[in-house]
Amino acid sequence: MDTQSFSKTPNIIEVSVRPQEAPVNLKLRSVSNQASIEKKSIRDIFLDDSESFEDAEIFYPSKMNDIEKEFDIPVQDDIPSKEPEPETSNVVHAFLMPDSKVQNISHTPAILAERGDNKPSSFILANTTEATLHHLQNDCIIPVFSKDNEKTIAHQEFIEVVLSAVQKVFPHHSISSPEIRVSHQIKGRTPSAIHKPVKELLEYEKTIYYERMAFIIKVPSITDIVNGNKLSLSIGGIRSYNQENLYSKKSLERFKFFIGFQNQVCMNLCVSTDGFLEDMRVSNAYELYTKALETMQSYNAELHLMEMKELTYDSLSEHQFAQLIGRSRLYQHLPKSEKQNIPLLNFNDSHINTMAKDYYEDQSFCRDQGGNINLWDVYNLFTQANKSSYIDTFLDRNLNAFEFSKGIQKSLNGSSDYHWFLR
Repeated sequence: MDTQSFSKTPNIIEVSVRPQEAPVNLKLRSVSNQASIEKKSIRDIFLDDSESFEDAEIFYPSKMNDIEKEFDIPVQDDIPSKEPEPETSNVVHAFLMPDSKVQNISHTPAILAERGDNKPSSFILANTTEATLHHLQNDCIIPVFSKDNEKTIAHQEFIEVVLSAVQKVFPHHSISSPEIRVSHQIKGRTPSAIHKPVKELLEYEKTIYYERMAFIIKVPSITDIVNGNKLSLSIGGIRSYNQENLYSKKSLERFKFFIGFQNQVCMNLCVSTDGFLEDMRVSNAYELYTKALETMQSYNAELHLMEMKELTYDSLSEHQFAQLIGRSRLYQHLPKSEKQNIPLLNFNDSHINTMAKDYYEDQSFCRDQGGNINLWDVYNLFTQANKSSYIDTFLDRNLNAFEFSKGIQKSLNGSSDYHWFLR
């Protein structure tokens, strides 16, 4: 994939040190394996039978949105101090917090859990490399819109704003340090080094930034178990400068944001429709913050978990899985007139080949002794193969994997357009 060069200026954003708070671990209880959805009380979701509400209060979304007095983004000087607060018209889920005085929330979450070093893999691989927030803040320049020299919202700003939103929604939970992956490095040099050979360049004379960036933040104290796999609540986003017209004047900038779960067995992400904001267009960090808040507040974690658990109830035989793999490869070459009548499958031959290989070899999600494989494992074969996707298509394919797996489940019960992939 070609890399596009952009105009840029060496603007660095400084972040001050914030105080820390002691975490209070709360665990999300498993939802029941029921076919129909019913509204549950906060007590049933978060508290054990032996616990009561005497030592807890409910922090409703309307209270979460009181950010005029509590929220300040130091990296964005032009944010109005009295901007209207985000309110959602849909029914949203309240979050549980201990009965204590609510503290003012700083820009960066105060409670960061240490990341383990024994992870089997990252949430995305492809041609990405790991980066730190400190590296983005101190070593990378910020691209600008060339016609008016207005700065873009930098990668580190995106991460910092989401960290603030996560801290707002989960103020008493431990929050992991961001896991950041970058790709498509854009290199440059300072004017003082214009005539120097490359081998003579000093470090301070080199400039870089990354065209694409993806990150996730985990809330390890909110977990559940699906088919023996521990899932941890995760929030993250993706930014790709190749989707911006940096040769023009400043315009709305595009971001992708999600809240879902991460499978701790393989680090695969599980994203549903109501937890994914595909085309988030904003002009400043404040709008980015409010839209991230709205998405988190409208996300139905209980429904998402139950839909994933339901995938464990249905299985494909070896013949059906072979039919699915074969049809998936044919799908890429269908005439346009036929393809438009079939549900979208946003995976290419390389992904499908990886799934076929993992059907036999993957230690966590391979077939059983009889050759059968349940749809939860099929879904994880999709998300495992998706790790080879480029950053800008990663979340879209991740969501498609979930929708496709649910469609195959419906097809097994005779009520879906996805039957083409199994017939």
